[in-house]
Amino acid sequence: MKRIFYLLALLLIFSGCKDKGKFTVSGVIKDSKEKYIYLNRIEVNTPILVDSAKISKKGSFHIRVNTTVADFYQLGYSSTNFITLLAEPGEKINLSFNSKNLFENYVVNGSTGSQKIQTLDLTLADTKRKLDSLSTIYTQASRETGFDIKGPVLEAKFNEFIKAQRKKNIEFIINNINSLASIKALYQRINPDTYVLYDPHDLQYLKIVTDSLTRHYPNSKQVQALARDFEKEMNQMYVSQIAEIAKTKPQAKLDPDLMTINGKRIALSSLKGKYVLLAFWSTQSKECIEENLQLKEFYKLYNKKGFEIYQINLDENESNWKAAVRFDELPWISAREDDPNNPKNAIMYNVKVLPTNYLYNKDLNIISSNIHGKTLQLELEQLFNK
Repeated sequence: MKRIFYLLALLLIFSGCKDKGKFTVSGVIKDSKEKYIYLNRIEVNTPILVDSAKISKKGSFHIRVNTTVADFYQLGYSSTNFITLLAEPGEKINLSFNSKNLFENYVVNGSTGSQKIQTLDLTLADTKRKLDSLSTIYTQASRETGFDIKGPVLEAKFNEFIKAQRKKNIEFIINNINSLASIKALYQRINPDTYVLYDPHDLQYLKIVTDSLTRHYPNSKQVQALARDFEKEMNQMYVSQIAEIAKTKPQAKLDPDLMTINGKRIALSSLKGKYVLLAFWSTQSKECIEENLQLKEFYKLYNKKGFEIYQINLDENESNWKAAVRFDELPWISAREDDPNNPKNAIMYNVKVLPTNYLYNKDLNIISSNIHGKTLQLELEQLFNK
C-alpha cells in the first residue's frame, strides 16, 4: 500500500512539473457564428499567431500553449475583435463570452494577470463612453445660445474624467507593481494621440515599474522593451532640460570653450559641420576608463566620416588627467574644466553621474543624451552607414 501511495505522489509531482511548461485556454462563446478563434502572442508590439481552435457547435473551444514565461496574448476573431490575456505557465484559463463583440461582456477565471488586464480594459472603456457622451453634448451645445457659459463647464467635466482615469491607473500601478499587468496601465490611451498617463511627472511610474519588473522578469522581452523605452524617455527629458536652459538663460551659452591637453582653447561651436559627442569624465571612475577604450573603437571607425569627441575632464588633479590621456592614447579633443572646483560646464549640462554625454548633430543641436555602449554604437551606425 505504501508503494502505491509513493507512486501516486511521484505521478502528481511529475504531472505538476509538466503543467508548469504550458497553459491552457478553454471557453464557451454564446451564439457564436464564427468557426475559429485565434491566439496571438504579443511580441512587444506585434501580434504573432501561436495557435487556433475550432469552435464547436455548442460554442466551446480549447487551446494549449507550451511556454515557460509569462506573456501577453490576444484571443479573438480578428485584429479588431479580441481580448487581451496575461497568461503564466501552469494556468488553466477559463472564459465565457456573452456578446458577439468578445471584449464587451466576458468572464475570466484561472488567471490573475488576465483578470487584472480585464479590470484595466473595462475601467478605460467606461471612461471612454463618458467622454464620447460628453463630446456629443459639447458638439450640440456649441450650436446653441449660451455656449459661452456651457462650454467651459463641459470642458472642465471632460478634464475631470481624464484626471480620474489617470488617478485610477496610478493606483493600479502602485497596487500591482510586481505584475506585468502594470505595463498595460502605463501605455493605455484615451485616444490614439493621448496617453492616460499624460503628465511629465508620470515618468516616475515608468521608472518604478521598470525597476520592479526588471528584478522579477529579467528575461522578459516585454520588460526589456520597457527598459529601452524608459531610457529613451529619460534621454528626451534631458535634452528638453538642456534646451530649456538655453532658452531661459541665453547669457549662459551652452558652448564649452576650454583649454585642451595640447595647450589650445577650442570651442564646441568651432566643430559645426560634424557629429560631436560631448562627454564628461573622470580618471577616478572605472566606468569612464572602460568607456574610453570603447570610444576609441568608435572614433577609429567614424572620425574620418565626420565624427568628433569633445571630452571634458572633471578631475581636480591636472597631472592625473594628463597621464590618463597619454597612457590610453586618447585621440580626440581632451579638455578640462578651467576650475574643477567650480565646473561651470558640468553644472550647465546638469551632470549628476559619470560618464555623462550629449550627442550633437552637424548643426550642433542635441539629438541624444547619455547613450553608451551598444546604444551609442547603433546610433553611430545609423548616422554614418545610411
